[in-house]
Amino acid sequence: MDLLPDMWREDYWLPPGVTWRDMEQLEGSDRPQPLDLLVALPLALGFVTLRYVFERFLVPPMGRCLGVKNRLQMSASPSPKLESFYRQRSRQPTQSEIVALMSLCGKTQRQIETWFRLRRNQDRPCQTKKFGEAAWRFFFYLTAFTAGLACLIDVKCLKYFLFTYLYIMFPPQPMERAHYWYYMLELGFYGSLLLRISVDVKRKDFKEQVIHHLATIFLLSFSYCANYIRVGTLVMLLHDSSDILLESAKMFNYGTGWRKMCDTLFVVFAVVFLVTRLMFKYLMWHIWLVSLQIIHTTLVLSMELFQPFPGYYFFNILLMVLQALHIFWAGLILRMVYKFLKGKSIDFWVMGPACFCCAIALYTPDGT
Repeated sequence: MDLLPDMWREDYWLPPGVTWRDMEQLEGSDRPQPLDLLVALPLALGFVTLRYVFERFLVPPMGRCLGVKNRLQMSASPSPKLESFYRQRSRQPTQSEIVALMSLCGKTQRQIETWFRLRRNQDRPCQTKKFGEAAWRFFFYLTAFTAGLACLIDVKCLKYFLFTYLYIMFPPQPMERAHYWYYMLELGFYGSLLLRISVDVKRKDFKEQVIHHLATIFLLSFSYCANYIRVGTLVMLLHDSSDILLESAKMFNYGTGWRKMCDTLFVVFAVVFLVTRLMFKYLMWHIWLVSLQIIHTTLVLSMELFQPFPGYYFFNILLMVLQALHIFWAGLILRMVYKFLKGKSIDFWVMGPACFCCAIALYTPDGT
């Protein structure tokens, strides 16, 4: 219990000379409070419920419009001994295990290998389920991106791209009510993803997804408490912009006859992802829409206004974790773009992991 007071020590989260009393609510002005984060919990449950309704009633007609169809799959023949091994030991037996199973079941090696291949295929999620997940994420990211733009327009958005404005009056900056709800909706959404992570389609980059979700939740929570809300709003807006394109491309990929649309969206997604999350600190004509510039702002420009403190380093470490994941996914995207430009088939499943933030998800053989 003694850890909680230590966790919220002022010298951890606030610049020298600033106290939590300075962050208290003032008449006519809102300030972020740690207890505000509790609102995200019912919102996460609400998103789970809303997602069920969305996938139950809206996804089927959307899928029919795009021609989403489940592929016909052959079922493995009933075999209690192989089924027991599959569930309790391994989905992909080694050569020595196959030899043991041959003598145990009286089957040939080819029959054993075929049975396990068909059995694994049975556990793969159907196209309609994957389409439903992509449609739900597209719906949320589009809504969140629109809400983020509305937030910036509502509070003189052009100032947000003059990065020193992000730290004027920091940390007791007044908080716009729209920013509060923007934060809570994002927190609730990523909380709902964690709640459903065991039942959602389990892709090859499952571990990276969990790290991404946890880092995002911690980053949002602590940046809210420390009143990094102006920076956080800009970061969320940039991230949502590319996620919209990724999920829409996946939706068309699961449909029938939409390959050109899918490829076009993938190319646009790749450009937007690389520009908004990686490539430049400054764009030529001063279009300040790059995540590295935001990190430069939090690392350098903020130091001109206040001395560093532990919360400052913690916040930037979380940003760097997300940036490392972006670099990992960007490398996979660039490999795909390279092969695409060379005129090779874009259906190159050997590229590896499919992920929440990576277009590899569009082109794996099972569509995950």
